[in-house]
Amino acid sequence: MDVLFGVLGPVTAWDGSGNTIALKGPRHRAVLARLIIARGRVVPVSLLVDGLWVDPPLDGVGAVRTFVAALRRVLEPDRPPRTPSRLLVTEGPGYALRAGPDEVDAWRFEQAVAAVHPPSELLATLDEALGRWRGPAYADFADEPWARGERSRLAELRLHAVERRAEARLALGLAAEAVPDLDAHVAGHPWREDAWRLLALALYRAGRQGDALAVLRRARGLLVEQLGVDPGPELRRLEEDILRQADHLDATSRLWARAAETYDRTVATGARSRLESTVGILRNLAVTGGGGLEAAREQRMPAIVAAEELGDAGLTARVIGAYDVPAIWTRSDDPRQAAEVVAAAERTLAALPAGHAAARARLLATIAVESRGAGTRRAREAAREAEAIARGLDDPALLAFALNGAFMQSFQRAGLAPRRDEIGAELVELSARHELASHEVLGHLIRLQARSALADFARADEHAAAADRLADRHERPLVGVFTAWYRALRLAASGARMADAEAAYRDAAERMQGSGMPGLTDGLLPFALLCLRVQHRRPAQTGPDPGWGPYEPWARPLVLLARGRPGEAAAALRDVPEPPRDLLFEALWCLTARAAVEVDDRATMRRAHDALAPAAAELAGAGSGLLTLGPVSRYLDELTAALGS
Repeated sequence: MDVLFGVLGPVTAWDGSGNTIALKGPRHRAVLARLIIARGRVVPVSLLVDGLWVDPPLDGVGAVRTFVAALRRVLEPDRPPRTPSRLLVTEGPGYALRAGPDEVDAWRFEQAVAAVHPPSELLATLDEALGRWRGPAYADFADEPWARGERSRLAELRLHAVERRAEARLALGLAAEAVPDLDAHVAGHPWREDAWRLLALALYRAGRQGDALAVLRRARGLLVEQLGVDPGPELRRLEEDILRQADHLDATSRLWARAAETYDRTVATGARSRLESTVGILRNLAVTGGGGLEAAREQRMPAIVAAEELGDAGLTARVIGAYDVPAIWTRSDDPRQAAEVVAAAERTLAALPAGHAAARARLLATIAVESRGAGTRRAREAAREAEAIARGLDDPALLAFALNGAFMQSFQRAGLAPRRDEIGAELVELSARHELASHEVLGHLIRLQARSALADFARADEHAAAADRLADRHERPLVGVFTAWYRALRLAASGARMADAEAAYRDAAERMQGSGMPGLTDGLLPFALLCLRVQHRRPAQTGPDPGWGPYEPWARPLVLLARGRPGEAAAALRDVPEPPRDLLFEALWCLTARAAVEVDDRATMRRAHDALAPAAAELAGAGSGLLTLGPVSRYLDELTAALGS
């Protein structure tokens, strides 16, 4: 029968089934405790006698032998009579306990604390080890001199284990989880400087810088006032580092630095894997915010050029296709670079050997995404082919990328919000099932746009909230730019006072400063305010040029009308180009329609009516998720009335 011994609390023993073994009286347990402390060494009977009694009885040795015999009977109940014990053995002048290293809870605890494991494994090991403690070690012999040293040693080991567990949590990014245990730890053991250091570090990494500094001040007060010593160098250095927010305090920064150093040392400078790794970094960088997006955009084309120079079409396809950054806005941030990427993808497609279906689909999806707003037949064909290939392969990430291309090419005419809603719904379902966080956000933003176009703001609100939750969880700061603009649109569409909606648009515009998305930000605020004025049947703003950006051709006729110059407005209207096939297609046609009615340009009115008719049930511009001019039907009615007159 296997026997386990417990000394991390009252001294006890359990049989192989986990049942407590009755050890009889306190002196029986004291003998067992003395033998466990000896760790397999022989304890002379005379020492056992001296430890059991202050004034030993005349037959103390005989009494000890009686205790040992009783222990043997309960610890080895199946041992045949008159056979020697294999557990509690007689040797020389005394006795020894021959327990294995895993048969005493204190010994197993020591092994766990000394173990070297990765943080996740170490955390599990220490959680289990600390859970074995049932009270102070050798709790029923707290006043015995022979137990004092071992009790102190185990108590110190337990404190060390608590601190090692906290370090493991910090290494795993679980700073907030480490705080409660460390708080209790320093309260019970205020003289342990390392405990204070870990608590302050955990608070800092949990985003509680002020609390971290307060903890360090508290530690200093205790040490100086009650012990008369200054904090050690580690605590002083930590306070300085927190005040200047030193990079090395962040576990992720340290890990990144070590990994980058190792990669740079081990992977050859000219290795092709470096190119593919670079694109992976650029892809992650692009979703981190304005500076990251700009840096990724700057380095993308050089990576493609470097891949092409190696003459390996498969490598070039991987370098181009790996940049599957979700795209929601239909105007390119860098049209020149987008054209260069499309050209490189077309060259690579032509050179790619047969049998590279996934690589081909990624190149086609790249063409579809980068040709946003172009409305070309080639871009639409690329989107359809990429989606068809992706659906035939068991690759959820590839299908998500292809659906992004399909979304970008779903603007060939007005009134396609329901189709985009279907794409968004599939993206949300696919991405949630396969943990594709960035494309799940994209799906919610697409549905936000589509439901806004259909005036279903209850559902649009749900998708805005879902996108924000995912953005918080996965650190996607740019998502907040779109949801802030959506809330301004929501206010404008609700019939709120024009001044309130205008303030909301200005707040949203302030938030997108430094977003690294010029294709979105250029001219957007003046354009949104123009749409708001047209929605409220007010004349366009007539002050100094606010910076219309790409929207100037559509704004100019209305501005000239507001300035009382209808002849110039009519001439400007004749120069207005066909609106790009993008999220603002209907909005730009509505502005064109309003100007055409004002100057009685019947040809333009007929074109506007034909273009807008398929979107009669939608809100003009709301499909952008950013702004609106009110119902498209209102502009169609105005056109019909003007043409009828």
